[in-house]
Order: sequence, then C-alpha cells, then structure tokens
Amino acid sequence: MNNQFGKDLTTGSIPKHLIQLALPILVGNLVSTGYSIINAIWVGRLLGKDAVGAVAVSFPVFLAMVAICSGATLATSILISKAYGAKDRATIQKIVNNSWAIAIVVILIVTIGGLLLSKTMLRLLGTPEEIMQLATGYLKISVMSFAGLYLSYLISAVLRGIGDTVVPLIFIIISTVINAVLDPLLITGVGSIPRLGLNGAALASLISSGAATILGLIYVKHKYKKEPINPSGFLFERKTIMEILKIGVPSFVQQMLVSMGYAFITIFVVRFSAASIAAFGIANRLDSIVAMPAIAMMMAASTLTAQNIGAGRLERIKGIFKWGIIINIPVIAAISVLCVSFPETIMRIFVDEVDVIQTGIEYLRIVGVGYLFMIIFYVSNGIINGAGKAISIMVISFISLCVIRIPLAGLLSHTSMGIRGIWLAIVISFAVTTIISLWYYFSGRWNKDAIMSKKSKQRQIVAE
Repeated sequence: MNNQFGKDLTTGSIPKHLIQLALPILVGNLVSTGYSIINAIWVGRLLGKDAVGAVAVSFPVFLAMVAICSGATLATSILISKAYGAKDRATIQKIVNNSWAIAIVVILIVTIGGLLLSKTMLRLLGTPEEIMQLATGYLKISVMSFAGLYLSYLISAVLRGIGDTVVPLIFIIISTVINAVLDPLLITGVGSIPRLGLNGAALASLISSGAATILGLIYVKHKYKKEPINPSGFLFERKTIMEILKIGVPSFVQQMLVSMGYAFITIFVVRFSAASIAAFGIANRLDSIVAMPAIAMMMAASTLTAQNIGAGRLERIKGIFKWGIIINIPVIAAISVLCVSFPETIMRIFVDEVDVIQTGIEYLRIVGVGYLFMIIFYVSNGIINGAGKAISIMVISFISLCVIRIPLAGLLSHTSMGIRGIWLAIVISFAVTTIISLWYYFSGRWNKDAIMSKKSKQRQIVAE
C-alpha cells in the first residue's frame, strides 16, 4: 500500500500516535460544544424563552439523529482501520461502497420519516401547544440537515480509519465558522436577507453541515483520487453490511441508553426543586466537557487498536492500553481536582443563584471524584470497540445505566441522602463500568477472533 495513502499506525511510537489522533478529535469536540453554547445564547437573547423551549423539546430527536450517524460511521471507521492495517485495498473499497449505500438508504428513511412525523414526535415528547408550531418548523429543517450531518460523519470516519483526524477537524472549524456567521444573519434578517427567527437558526445548521460535506467530498476526491476510500459505486453486499450493522447497531443502542439514563435521572431530580433541575442541567453540561479528553483518547485507541489487529500486531495493544491511561492521568486528574477543590468558582461561571450554586457544589464534590474512573474505562472501552466488539460495550452500558445507575438513584434519592443519593449513584455506576470493562479487557475474550485469525494466517504461510 502506498505510504502516501493514510497514516500507518502499526509501527512507531504508540504514545505519539495516540496524542496525534486524540488531539484533533478533542479540539473538534470543544469547538462544536463551544459553538452549541454560543448558539443557545443567540436563540435565547434574540428570540426569547419560547424559542429556547422549542429547541429544548426538539433536542431528544437531534440526539437520536446523532446516535444514528455516529453508530453507523463508527463501524465504518473500525472496519476500514482493520483493512488498512492488513493492507487490503479490496476490502477497504467494499466497506466504503457499502457504507455509502447504507448512508443513502438511512438518509432517505430518516429524512422522509422525520418530515412526516415531526409533529407526532413533538407531541410524544409533551411539547406545549403554544410552542408547537415554532418547534415543528425548527424540527423539520433540522431533519432536513440530517443528510449533511450523516455524510460529514461518514467522511470523517473514513479519514479517521486511515489515521487522519486533522482534516476532519478543519471541516468542523469551517462548518462552525459558517454557522456562526449565518446564525444571527438568518435569525434577525439583514438587508435583503429576511428575518427567519428560529427557522433561521436551523437553516444555518443545514447550510453549514452541507458545506462541510461538499468540502469533504472534494478533498477526498482530489487528495485520494486513485485510492479505495473514494466510493466507486453503491454496493449492497450481505457480508459487509452485516459486519457494519454488527458494530453500528449496538453502538447506536448504547448511545440511546446514555440519553435514556440522563432522562431518568432528570425525572428523579425534578422531584426536589427548580434549583436542583438548574444545577443538574449545568452539571450535565460540565460532565460532557470533562469527558471530552477521555472520549478523544477512546476514539484514538479504537483506531490504533483496529489497525494493529488488522496488521496482526496484537503485541502492541498492551502498549495502547498502558499509554492511553498514562496520557489520560494528568488531564482527567487535574480536571477532577479542580472540580472537587473549586466547585463554587466553577458554578458561579454559569449562575448567581445561591441555591443552584449550593446544589452544584454538592454534585461536583461527589461526582468530581468519580471523574477519575474516566482515566481507565474510556481506554479499555476504546480497545474493545477497536476490536469490533460493540455488543460488549452496549452490554456494559446497559448494566451500568439500567441495572445500577437508574435503580440506585431512585432508591437512594428516597433515603435521608436525598438528592445526594442520585449523585452517589452516578459515581457508583462509573465504578461499575470501570470494573466490568477491565474484567472483559483482561479476560482476553474481545481478542479471540484476532488471535485465531493471526494463527490461521501463520499456518497458511507455513503451508505455502
């Protein structure tokens, strides 16, 4: 395979590879999250509480769309990484062609279904009638942006599969800049641009995701003109599609479990006070920011693991596990110490209300300690995912959320611990995730297929 085609991660420094892969992913996530906060400010300041409410009730549908995109494209990234490590151009081309075929089918189903069922979904989510029209218009345009969202995820996944996480970051930055410029212009209207209100915010996202997709297609077409990561046609091959679904569907379910877990915890928190709800909303946003470095390391570990399994370099996986944790320690530990030591300072960045701050302080002092578990389980989960064992990750999430976190939060919140019982349940679920993930990693069950495949190839070579 041409050395100019992608980045070979099967040789060289493991910590260097991990940092080079993880850093652009982390920056991209920070850019996207930072802009989502700015976008919320635009909507709140320019359009008021009804618009904020319309966005909020549409958010679960958007999360489901993101889960579909990331689940299916994670499968593509892992399978391409394995084939790239094995230097199997033909398999890469099959994966790419099948992934694009699946993309077209999924985009058509989700877009048509979403447009037809927008109002029905909003009613199921309990949308108040006074904001129903506003929310419906916003959701319909958001559903139309699903095509750009999915394809931009797919292009990034293909590039990540061949070891390139820098170019997808550039696409995210360009898309974010376009969105940032269009948002206020389309919301308020300037010159010949009409005032579109909340629909303008949704339209800005549609245009920016479309622009990122077009740029991605142009880049891949010209940069890798004769390489197999360019689709050469649409292909529905049963074996490849089943491999994609085997990873993609459990990954989608796992992400939906996370969303469901958040919804249930919110229901438990609502019983206490409005201040508790506000504090939990802020704390949940902090959780997502805190997890970003660990998630970036998880994705880097997945790509590195998949390439090395494909190349039969299984001895390097122990190094991925070791160095992933070592690199995570100073970053996550520093964040944990800050959250536990200065919770009031952190909460005051977001709110001034004393009761909200006090609840937030309790959350950060308890859950902040639990952040330390992220040092380990995101790395082990990344390796397991890289081996294509997405079902195992789904089962781990199910046990952590549905067997431990949700029931325990409900139980402890009815004791003298009150809302602190919910925070403790979150930490315990982190610990359970770490224990199960480590047990599965050290059991070696996730690696049996790769070991058998390597032995088979060795026997084949000897026979020849």
